[in-house]
Amino acid sequence: MLELTTPRGHRVNVPESRAEDPSPRFAPGDGAGIRAYYDANGYVVVEGLIDPADCDEVRDLWAREIKSSGHFLYRQSARPERHLTNPQGWIMNPVLNLQSVDPRRFPGFRRFATERILAAPQLRDGFRALLDDTPKIVQSMFFEGNSATEEHQDTYYLDSERLGKMAAAWVALEDIAPRAGRFFVCPGSHRLDMGVQRPDNNIADHHDVYIGEVATAIATQNYEIRAPALRKGDVLFWNARTMHGSLDSRDPDHSRASITCHAIPARDRFMKLQIRAVDLKTDTVNEVLVHRPKDQARFANRVVLWAGTRFPGPLRWMKKRAISMLVRRRRPAPSA
Repeated sequence: MLELTTPRGHRVNVPESRAEDPSPRFAPGDGAGIRAYYDANGYVVVEGLIDPADCDEVRDLWAREIKSSGHFLYRQSARPERHLTNPQGWIMNPVLNLQSVDPRRFPGFRRFATERILAAPQLRDGFRALLDDTPKIVQSMFFEGNSATEEHQDTYYLDSERLGKMAAAWVALEDIAPRAGRFFVCPGSHRLDMGVQRPDNNIADHHDVYIGEVATAIATQNYEIRAPALRKGDVLFWNARTMHGSLDSRDPDHSRASITCHAIPARDRFMKLQIRAVDLKTDTVNEVLVHRPKDQARFANRVVLWAGTRFPGPLRWMKKRAISMLVRRRRPAPSA
């Protein structure tokens, strides 16, 4: 076991092998076992859910189409940015919404990532076991290199209209080395309802206050922190209220190639920033509903992206002010 620390200083024992890992593995067809462990712990690891050959193919398309591009793409920050790379040449600003990238420039990657990963039948069935419904994909990201992600709950940013009903999946596209920035979770933390965004901890004005509240909750509730050892094709599912994040990469020899996606039940509306529930337009791919935020197949969305690269400061300011105002006017949302 390696003893490392989370971004907020919590100690975590990182298994160097599966023999050291306290997280059990479930077979893809064990829907009842997957659901029972997820309900009890707020996360579950499913072994070999995605074909390793598909993991290799999506990484190859990433290298050929995305990584070689100098164009602006939406990132984890929700802003359009060019690639930011580390000394090893790995992209450090994750690409947001693989299903929405420009099909003129990235046709193979967009199609394969959507059809063979996000809407893969085996991932669809995993989500179905957790959601009691067909999954509606609302967000995805691709990670290559890894900068640490602070402890948080996803529900603060996005969720089902029935707060706590969203589930997410972390797909390992390679064997994740112990020091390569492992994903971590706090088992049982999904049972802690921290309420909704308030004027004094909202994302526009006081995001750091919220992150501090999560860190304090982990300490006061004495939550265990686990960083499962995942191999290529393994998938870790977690609940919208499960506290989680990623460790800082301390291994210059290993990337942390992975895809995350978030899904809500098909019958539910989408709740963004705990402010307003909205209906989403979707495509149906392999019986999965796929939402394409800011779809670059549409000219109007390409204009919006262009504007975001030319006037980033004013647009960010306007967005923050709108969020701050909406938080103050928000009506309480129902919990699951």
